[in-house]
Amino acid sequence: MRAIIPVAGVGSRLRPHTYTVPKVLLNVAGKPIIGHIMDKIIAAGFDSATIIVGYLGELIKEYITANYSITVDFVEQEERLGLGHAIYLSRHTMSKDPVLIILGDTVFDVDLAAMVRGEHSSLGVKEVADPRRFGVAEVKDGFIAKLVEKPEHPVSNLAIVGLYYIKRPDVLLDCLKEMIKRDVRTKNEYQLTDGLQIMLERGERITTFPVEGWYDCGKPETLLETNRHLLHTTKTNGVHDGVVVIPPVYISPTASVKNSVVGPYATIAEGATVEDSIVRNSIISENAAVTNALLEDSIIGSNAQIKGGFKRINIGDSSELEYY
Repeated sequence: MRAIIPVAGVGSRLRPHTYTVPKVLLNVAGKPIIGHIMDKIIAAGFDSATIIVGYLGELIKEYITANYSITVDFVEQEERLGLGHAIYLSRHTMSKDPVLIILGDTVFDVDLAAMVRGEHSSLGVKEVADPRRFGVAEVKDGFIAKLVEKPEHPVSNLAIVGLYYIKRPDVLLDCLKEMIKRDVRTKNEYQLTDGLQIMLERGERITTFPVEGWYDCGKPETLLETNRHLLHTTKTNGVHDGVVVIPPVYISPTASVKNSVVGPYATIAEGATVEDSIVRNSIISENAAVTNALLEDSIIGSNAQIKGGFKRINIGDSSELEYY
């Protein structure tokens, strides 16, 4: 089975971190976002993947090839023309076998193995308070009657959350081809939702499945929320001399932590140094150094240095901050 993972976005809402690191390589609970996704699809039996890259794509390729042995095809989306466009660009990597499209900036709690046993194509959905920011599914008698991308006046609160199991990808690709040929755009982009709507109009039967555990990684506050969730399923590391650990936390075996209180909900990544500090509900990225600081609700970029008593910081890679 093949998974298709679009990760070409710039991640502007996570700047300054995404000036130097693609969003899907940001660390949550001890590994990059895309690492959590890869682990889930492999556990569900997927043996191949198509990863659609763009911004800082070489870094994503390096991470995937260094850490995963399944067959992976990389497709470059040079122009950001929408999710439908991205999927159509990857058409040469697909056969007539079913595929799972899974957005690369979101972590899910869902039984993928059960989902792929269904008879029909199926979309993951979740009830939301304001569906205007999403593709929305209108359901009748157990099947999707209509799909609308970012409706101004939604008649349903079932948001499509970024999991698409497609039984007949050849039909989807033909619909995407028609959509692009007709230049059908929403918000000036070729949307996957619009391509799926053409499938419905051609008579395709598509169901939905509920996704309760849906964790967006697109903004600093939601990245920290996802980190908190994943830490509940991550084993807390062993004892550190002179350190009080309040679970759940992740401390890399290569990190150095001394005379500090860590947790709850703290991730200390590879090569990071924390000394004489209190760190809670925060992510300390690779090779960052935190000294004499009280950090809460903070994201510290790779190779950044923090010295002093700030309480909340969102600082990018290779920065230095001192406060006395």
